[in-house]
Amino acid sequence: MTTGGGADGEALAGGMVNAGAVFRRGALVERPAPPHAPALHAHLLALKEHGFDAAPTPVGLTADGRERLTFIPGDVALPPFPHWVMTAAALESVGSLLRRLHRASVAVAVGTDTEWPRDLADPEGGTMVCHNDVCPDNVVFRDGRAAALIDFDLAAPGRPLWDVAMAARYWVPMLDPVSAAALYPAGPDVSARLRILADSYGLSPGERAELPTVIEQTTESCRAFVARRVADGDSVYLRALAERGGWKRWDRIQAWLAAHRETFTAALLDRPPG
Repeated sequence: MTTGGGADGEALAGGMVNAGAVFRRGALVERPAPPHAPALHAHLLALKEHGFDAAPTPVGLTADGRERLTFIPGDVALPPFPHWVMTAAALESVGSLLRRLHRASVAVAVGTDTEWPRDLADPEGGTMVCHNDVCPDNVVFRDGRAAALIDFDLAAPGRPLWDVAMAARYWVPMLDPVSAAALYPAGPDVSARLRILADSYGLSPGERAELPTVIEQTTESCRAFVARRVADGDSVYLRALAERGGWKRWDRIQAWLAAHRETFTAALLDRPPG
């Protein structure tokens, strides 16, 4: 993980919302706590009890509104992404890790009295807590393979397929060629990589048929998330929107996804398009 020195510990680079506010102090990471931190910490501890040890372990909350979690050593890819993050082995490991998370999460009861964040949550809801933000910035790698997930701030109840679709947006990536070139210069084979993710996760035929449409839904959700941040005057998102082509980029991505829906479905189901 990329770090920088400082009087308050080592600043951990990456992310947008908490950029510059996350520090490592020895074996612990200290960062701003989300409003639902008590419920999230309980969930992370329950995941560990159900065999998922690939996430930070909560240690506690501070009086000034920060949380402490165990530090997970390894490499976290930051944009522009290095070549190793786009290998087939890396993609397969992400799918397998997400499947491991879901197998544990489905066994953890979801409290009905918790206000989970709705920013990127599945609009259909669900009885299992999903991560909702499995992007390269939130996956710790070791020896070229995904070893752990971090930053569960946007986790919320939803369908497992929603989580897979969110991951696909970043890891395939489900971006038109012009948009993808800015972060993924190699020009990935989208259909082939989407199939790798589905295979490594273990999607059923029915889930594969539904995945392209759910990816379009997650893209709409992400666009709405950005729009809310921009409307609130968030300087980080205002700058990112301007640097990445504005709303025309979002229009282009959404049009491209819709135009290639049948192609992606055919690739997932191993059949000719049309």
